[in-house]
Amino acid sequence: MSRSIRLDAVLVQAVIAGALSFSHLHDLAEAAGQDGWKAWAYPISVDLLLVAAWRRMRTHADNRAAWVWFVIALAASLGANIATAGLLDLGNVPAWLRILVAGWPALAFLGGTLLAHAPTTPEPTAPDAAPLAAPDPEPAPDITVERAPEPAPELPPATTPTAPAAAAPVPAVAVPPALLDHARKLADTHHATTGARIDSATLRARLNIPAPLADAITAQLA
Repeated sequence: MSRSIRLDAVLVQAVIAGALSFSHLHDLAEAAGQDGWKAWAYPISVDLLLVAAWRRMRTHADNRAAWVWFVIALAASLGANIATAGLLDLGNVPAWLRILVAGWPALAFLGGTLLAHAPTTPEPTAPDAAPLAAPDPEPAPDITVERAPEPAPELPPATTPTAPAAAAPVPAVAVPPALLDHARKLADTHHATTGARIDSATLRARLNIPAPLADAITAQLA
């Protein structure tokens, strides 16, 4: 309820201020030699330019030109209010004021044209606006790419088995002649008894000698 009353009060105040300004502009134009319907057209022209400049400032980011024309229209309206307040003899209007009043239609037409056809900057998009979905691209054809077989891992070079070292020759063992004669007698006895030749192990056990020496004697008894 209070909001509607306050809104009505603002509208009433705007109507009163507009009517007074309209009347002052009409009186000044008529005093400057613009009689009849022309005197009534001047306040309409000033108010329309004022409203157009204000709307431009409210709806566009780059509003420097709108500010210029808003100040010009405001100066024309405010100047008419002051001039008709008794500070100016409306029966004897100076020549410079007659020139300004006569040149106002061209100035107002220029301002209205520039405001109507001034380039506009694109309005920023809302941050929560979802971007348009791009059309689905055509499905790519299935292409089978055959991979080349991977090379087999390199095996370490085969090592040639080295031939076993030749057995070192058994060093020759010197057999004393007396020992060789004694061994030959034992060999003859063994052969006569067993019918077999005496071997190195038996000879070694009979003579109680080292194995190399027994082998050497056995080799010589053969």
